[in-house]
Amino acid sequence: MLNFAPEKMNWLTEIFVTHTPLQAVIVLSVIIAIGLGLGKIKVWGVSLGVTFVFFVGILAGHLGLAIDSQMLLYAQNFGLVLFVYELGLKVGPGFFSSFRSGGVKLNLLGLATVVVGTLVAVGLAIGFNIPMSDMVGILSGATTNTPALGAAQETLSQLGLPSAGAALSCAVTYPLGVVGVILAFVVVRKLFTRPADMRASVHEDVNHPFIAAYQIHNPGVFNRTVREVASFAPHKFVISRLWHDGRVIIPTSDTLLCNGDRLLVISNDEDAAALTVLFGAREETDYNQSDIDWNAIDSSLISKHVVVTKPEINGKKLGSLKLRNSYGINISRVLRAGVQLLATPQLVLQLGDRLTVVGEAKAIENVERLLGNATTTLREPNLAAIFIGMVLGLILGAVPIYLPGVDTKVCLGVAGGPIIVGLLVGAFGPRFHLVTYTTRSANLMLRGIGLSLFLACLGLSSGADFLETVMSGDGPLWILLGFIITVVPVIVMAVLSMRLWKLSFGESCGMLAGAMANPMALNFSNDTCNSDDPAVAYATVYPVSMFVRVIVAQLLVVLFY
Repeated sequence: MLNFAPEKMNWLTEIFVTHTPLQAVIVLSVIIAIGLGLGKIKVWGVSLGVTFVFFVGILAGHLGLAIDSQMLLYAQNFGLVLFVYELGLKVGPGFFSSFRSGGVKLNLLGLATVVVGTLVAVGLAIGFNIPMSDMVGILSGATTNTPALGAAQETLSQLGLPSAGAALSCAVTYPLGVVGVILAFVVVRKLFTRPADMRASVHEDVNHPFIAAYQIHNPGVFNRTVREVASFAPHKFVISRLWHDGRVIIPTSDTLLCNGDRLLVISNDEDAAALTVLFGAREETDYNQSDIDWNAIDSSLISKHVVVTKPEINGKKLGSLKLRNSYGINISRVLRAGVQLLATPQLVLQLGDRLTVVGEAKAIENVERLLGNATTTLREPNLAAIFIGMVLGLILGAVPIYLPGVDTKVCLGVAGGPIIVGLLVGAFGPRFHLVTYTTRSANLMLRGIGLSLFLACLGLSSGADFLETVMSGDGPLWILLGFIITVVPVIVMAVLSMRLWKLSFGESCGMLAGAMANPMALNFSNDTCNSDDPAVAYATVYPVSMFVRVIVAQLLVVLFY
């Protein structure tokens, strides 16, 4: 018979209390599980999501739970590195292209938001005589930027200064940092917006394909080859189908264009008018609707999606494969990470790209064998590339940077180095035939694991003194100053961006949510604006703003000590 006497149950207490690797895993897992569960609860339509792990960690620390300090430091740093590297890897492919069109303006406004918030924090630190080691924590909590806190703590440790105050001040200011941005948006909308500010902006996406049919009536292109017309035309376009004398063909570079030919052309929206002049006339049929049956347009050609799954194709230019001349097919569009791209010869293919192939059934089968089209092989993440990228990021983060007039070195650290390498690998890795593809679900899982570990450790380390700090000492002052740092820059920059730079309210909210690293504010903006303006602006601004805040947190520590 089993004996469950109290003295026999000490093992259960020990696995939660005694500092062992097993105890560390159990405690962190319990904190993360409870935090993620509670994070799904919505209050007034707003949920904290993974951020709730931070507060559960604080509660656990307040209740006396603790793990070995070295285990805590390891898990915290590993989680931070995993999160920022995977974030960089995710946004890398579209990061540099976002600087085209309005991306530069949005990022400059995001950086201005960072500067205004930093100046407010420095002014408050001087005015209220608050140590900068505490103020960087207040600033990180007010802007809900835990990677910046991690970078500041690392710099404080390098200087031999205590970093507990930074974590504690971040913990007490974080809650109002989350809701403060949303409150600022409400104030701006009620007091400073006009009806014109609520418009949905028209985004000029230079990569998004636009499909139209043209008829050749311009004598300037009669009896010229596709190659000749493309060489003197200033605009990029792809001819998907050509109808000549009632017969449809896939045109090659040497195909002659004749009077009266019909063309199905993929280009950019803003080039449609110029192409109408080039070819002669444009048909009224709208080929950009999502429900068009491309296989019903003609009987001899079919349209099929083919996925690039062969590693040897990764990093090659589309034109180098000579698919049109070798196989008699045409690539009309490329879908990458949910974004439609124009299939130009210079486009560098990546593993996971989804190509729209037009041609005869037998020819498309040959193209499938060349490109792979075996989607099951993409389900396994390339873990070796992930860890190699993290190593390179940590090496870059450890490189000392000496600023003029500053004796102490500055490092990008475990937050700055990996995100830069992630951005570079995500954007340019395929050019060097690096396999960087991971499924969206795998990327989200790795980022979620990393951020959950970091927040659980951060909360656990600051939880012991949290309640005492909030109720007495500097806690109330920290909360007040953090709220000021959150609200003032958001209101000022929202009004300026709408009045001086003519952004819509949705664009302004998305830009500010990205600059403040606040996904909850983004959710609020999406629900309020009923357009994709906030999401587009957020994705454009977030990487640069987060990286700059990481550097600013380190500079504040270095310059004031």
